[in-house]
Amino acid sequence: MTEVDIELENKAIAKEYKELLRISYQTLSDDDKKLIRKAFDLAVEAHKDVRRKSGEAYIFHPIAVAKIVASEIGLGASSIAAALMHDVVEDTDITVEDIEKQFNSKIAQLVEGLTKISQVQKDMNISLQAENFRKMLLTLNDDVRVILIKLADRLHNMQTMESMADYKQMKIASETLYIYAPLAHRLGLYNIKMQLEDLGLKYTEPEVFNDITSKIKETKEEQDEYIKTISDVIRESLEAEGIDCVIKGRPKSIYSIRRKMKAQNVSYDEVYDKFALRIVYKCDPSQEKFIAWKIYSIVTDHYRPSPSRLRDWISSPKSTGYEALHITVMGPKGRWVEVQVRSERMDEIAEKGYAAHYKYKQGATEESGLDVWLNLLKEALENQESNAVDFVEDFKMNLYSKEIFVFTPKGEIKSLPKGATSLDFAFSIHSEIGVKTRGTKVNGKLVPLNYELKSGDQVEIITSVNQKPTSHWLDYVTTSRAKTKIKNVLNENTKKIAEEGKELLTRKLRHLKIAISEEVINELVSFFKLKTSLDLFFRAGVGSIENAQLKEFASLKSNSFMNFFKNRIKRAPSQPTEFVQKDEITHNYDMLVFGKEQDKLDYKLSACCNPIPGDNVFGFITINEGIKVHKKDCPNAISMQSNYAYRIIQAKWIDSSQQEFKAMLDITGMDSLGLTNELTKVISSNMHVNIQSISLSSDAGIFKGQVVVIVQNNTILKKLTDNIKKIDGIDKVTRVYK
Repeated sequence: MTEVDIELENKAIAKEYKELLRISYQTLSDDDKKLIRKAFDLAVEAHKDVRRKSGEAYIFHPIAVAKIVASEIGLGASSIAAALMHDVVEDTDITVEDIEKQFNSKIAQLVEGLTKISQVQKDMNISLQAENFRKMLLTLNDDVRVILIKLADRLHNMQTMESMADYKQMKIASETLYIYAPLAHRLGLYNIKMQLEDLGLKYTEPEVFNDITSKIKETKEEQDEYIKTISDVIRESLEAEGIDCVIKGRPKSIYSIRRKMKAQNVSYDEVYDKFALRIVYKCDPSQEKFIAWKIYSIVTDHYRPSPSRLRDWISSPKSTGYEALHITVMGPKGRWVEVQVRSERMDEIAEKGYAAHYKYKQGATEESGLDVWLNLLKEALENQESNAVDFVEDFKMNLYSKEIFVFTPKGEIKSLPKGATSLDFAFSIHSEIGVKTRGTKVNGKLVPLNYELKSGDQVEIITSVNQKPTSHWLDYVTTSRAKTKIKNVLNENTKKIAEEGKELLTRKLRHLKIAISEEVINELVSFFKLKTSLDLFFRAGVGSIENAQLKEFASLKSNSFMNFFKNRIKRAPSQPTEFVQKDEITHNYDMLVFGKEQDKLDYKLSACCNPIPGDNVFGFITINEGIKVHKKDCPNAISMQSNYAYRIIQAKWIDSSQQEFKAMLDITGMDSLGLTNELTKVISSNMHVNIQSISLSSDAGIFKGQVVVIVQNNTILKKLTDNIKKIDGIDKVTRVYK
């Protein structure tokens, strides 16, 4: 580069720096400006010989990120300084310790968090990528600003991707749609979310993006004219009422138009609410709500509203802090128009999300605001043990979900993700209430645990100390909090049953003159073709290990061939039985089931990742080859889940010996006082038996009953039948097949 070019570039850098200070959302003190200048000088020096792929000096990137952090996200001086230095540790010899010495521990922590995030990202496979997202999301526990600066970094990268190779553009854009856009949405950064989604679409589906963009340009003049007609009418009435406001047309994002076209299977011209108006009014804080509804009244005097499309987020703000009144009205030419009504304060919160939310909290600093904000996001981070892809899927679902508002019996309001069930509601109140839920009532009526709640429902939970979650509950809930707690309780139950099973097995072996030892347990595990001692004890506890099988084992053990059998055991010695590992239960996975109902369907195993029994998998419905099963960390998983979510079907391997089965019993006998009571007591006291339905009748002294029970295996059913036969007055118990 010539000296003239360098001089011009330096002028451009200085101009960008001044612009950064000018557009900052927070008021910067002299000390703040000195801090930012120091960070700027360090970044300029560190990146002085580096250029981006486009050819421009690298320093333009950190300045652009800092500008987004300062104006669009609205953070303060520490975050602006960290944004300026976010690539310094990764790309140069400067260390986090150097930054701590020159600045302070807070800024050093932010830069370290940003460095940790970017280090894992180079050419990784899918499961590593998911693991990386998890690490990134867990930095929320340290400081949410790391994520906010990372969002700004991602936005600028997306804005300047033209000079990258196609495959890199596709990878970064998919990743953006997969996790960063939902994250921006959850943090209330709607502008950034909209830009990330539109840019994501630009690189993942360029033809669709260009097609919609050109159509918007073609109709822009006509749209502007249409919006002006409506706003002129409304403005005149608002001014007559002395309401001070600004009315502006709001373009619907390209991505949301695309989503509507896809979801409703319509063309661009058929998307009916491409028109939107925003009314931002000035007022005294105490008058905010009153004026919003006054504006509603004026708007609906002129245009007929759609009652089903009224959204009142002023009375019940979203958990992101978003407040507004959304009205959809029928405008001229029979077109629907969305009108958003916000005060200046609400508008600022909608634009800046997190930062503005705390500007309006009396005396709240950026620091104290962080704690409150973190509590809104920590729920999905509770389960850090789960598989990384599951974790990200769960987190993403909770990020993107729309909200519903439901009431407790006392009239308190609770916010839940759309699609949440009555059981989710129980867990949202308290995990202990969730675990003991016996039934749920919605608006006074008893409903199933998987009943999907709607806004405005009043929910009551009926609990019982004897209630315990079953594995089916995992299909009844959608929130991470509920899933995590149910999994934990199921694991505890498994261990409890295994302890009982160990005692039972010890007694049975003693009868067969076999003393229990680690060696015997290893031989039994191998004999039953299991994987761990916990598996063995669990099966003994639920009664799926029969006495005949133990006798066979005993005779084999005393047989001279036992030594030969021992040599064939290809298992490494397990942990001593007294020290069963925390999560040592791995079932004999031998059957693949699909969907919430666990249907058995035809499928093919995919060649790209070759799943084997026990792997975490999902089904993908292909056009010509039926269901193809892929591993969740398959190289193609994220692109399938990002682009073809509607063709993905849940799938999991299950242990057919632990599956629950339905059995119908016909019971006859002589009717006597208390027989019904005795019968139900015997059934419910039988371990691992659930009654699904029971019908009893008596006619002229003859008792007839039909009971449908859920059991895990035939042994348990046989034991139950024998116990019923022992009841005084019972004549016959027969199993019926329908």
